[in-house]
Amino acid sequence: MTSARFEPPDWRAREAALLAPWAMRAADSAGRVHAEPPHAFRSPYQRDRDRIVHSAAFRRLAHKTQVFTGYHGDYHRSRLTHTLEVTNIARTLARALALNEDLVETLALAHDIGHPPLGHAGEDTLAALLRDEGGFNHNAQALRIMEFLESRYPEFPGLNLTREALDAQATRKKDGKAPAPLLETQVVDAADSIAYDTHDVDDAIELGLVTLDALLDLPLVAAAATRVRDCFGPLTGGDLKRALIHDLVDFQVAELVRTSRTTLAALAIGSVADVRAACRTPAGGTRRIVAHAPELAAAKRELERFLFEQVYRSERVLAIRLPAQEKLADLFAWYVARPAELPPRFRVRADDFGPRRSTADYIAGMTDRFLEVDHARRLGRGS
Repeated sequence: MTSARFEPPDWRAREAALLAPWAMRAADSAGRVHAEPPHAFRSPYQRDRDRIVHSAAFRRLAHKTQVFTGYHGDYHRSRLTHTLEVTNIARTLARALALNEDLVETLALAHDIGHPPLGHAGEDTLAALLRDEGGFNHNAQALRIMEFLESRYPEFPGLNLTREALDAQATRKKDGKAPAPLLETQVVDAADSIAYDTHDVDDAIELGLVTLDALLDLPLVAAAATRVRDCFGPLTGGDLKRALIHDLVDFQVAELVRTSRTTLAALAIGSVADVRAACRTPAGGTRRIVAHAPELAAAKRELERFLFEQVYRSERVLAIRLPAQEKLADLFAWYVARPAELPPRFRVRADDFGPRRSTADYIAGMTDRFLEVDHARRLGRGS
C-alpha cells in the first residue's frame, strides 16, 4: 500500500484551529509600512520573529549586562539569557491563554534590543546626557532600531516589522498614540516582570549581595519556601535556592493564567476589538487584562522594593557601577566633540539628528566589552 501524502496545514488554518477569539491572528494583521509579497509558508509574525533573531541588535544582547555591571562571571544573566527566559515564560502563558505564540515570541525576543551596554547603569547615563534632547529610554530605542537603525534591506531602513509588532513596542515606551495593548503584548510584559524579579534574586544570592535568609522574610519568598518544603522536605542551601526559584516562576505563571482567564470571562471578551475596548480607560490611558491578583501584585512590589534597596542600589553594586558610568560618559563626550570619528553610517546620521543623538545611537549599540575596548583606544586609559 502507498501511504497518503502528508500535507501540513497552512498557517491560516492552524491559527483558526488553535487560537482563541481574543488572540491576534496574523491573517488580520494591518500589514507593514513597506508592503511585501506574502511568504509561501511563514506567517507575517513568524517572519517578524526571524527578523529580530537575525538582527545585529539581538546578537549583541549576548554581551550586554542584565543588571550586575562589572561582575564578570559565567553564572549570572546577560541581556540575551534574560530575553530567552522571558520568551520561554511568555510562550507558556500564550499557549495557556490560546494566544498567538508567533507574535508573543517576536515581542519577547525584541523587548530588550534597545538596551545600551552596562545594563540600567548605561541607560541612566545616556538619559542624563540627553536630558535636553528628548532623553534616552531603552523601549524608545528599541522602536528606533526596528524602524530606522537596523539596515537589513536595500529598499528601506529598519526591519519592516508588522504594525502589530511596532504598536506593541510603542505601547512599551508609553506612547499615548499607540493603540490599547493586545493580550500578546500584555503577556510579554508580565513574563518580563516574572523573569527579572525571580532571576535577579537568583543572581543576587549567587554573587553574595543578599542572603537567602534575608529573602525568606519577604511574604512572596516565604510562601514559596513553605510550598517547597511541603513538597520536598527540609531543604537547605543551594537545593533550597534552586527549588525556590523554580517555584516562584511556576507559581506566578499559574496564578497569572488563572486570574487572566477569570478576567476574560468576567469581561465577556470575545474578540480583539473587545480587548482593545476593555483596556482603554476613559481618560485615554490603558489597563491590563493579563495581570496578577491584587495580593500577589502587592507581594511582588515588596520583593521589587527589597531588590532595589538591597541589590540595585547597594554599596557594592554602586562602587562598580559609577566608574563604568564615567567611562560611558567620557566616551560619549569624546565622540560628540569629534563626530568625524563615528562610523560612516552614524556620521551621516549626525547631519540629520545632531552629533549627540547619533553618538547615543552608536554607544547604545555597543556591548560591554566593546565599550571597554573603545574607551581605552579613544581616551588612552585602560579599564
